[in-house]
Amino acid sequence: MDKILSARVDEAVIQQIGILASELNTTKKAIIEAAIKHYSEQKGLEKKINIFDKTCGTWKRSETEQESVSKARSAFNKSMKRHHQ
Repeated sequence: MDKILSARVDEAVIQQIGILASELNTTKKAIIEAAIKHYSEQKGLEKKINIFDKTCGTWKRSETEQESVSKARSAFNKSMKRHHQ
């Protein structure tokens, strides 16, 4: 899913992105994405950064799956009983 990014960028850089997109017959989005990927590869960051460690941590819980399910089910049942009394 694409997200919107807002940043203050020098006008000359914006013009350069537009010119590159036009010359390469692609979108500004593709230019920016390619530039970020290239910069990351150049700095060797793609090997250092594990995106799953940065964004997803559900498997690192201190409780078991069954404990998580039990807690969630218990909270749901309490909520349902409260509305039915």
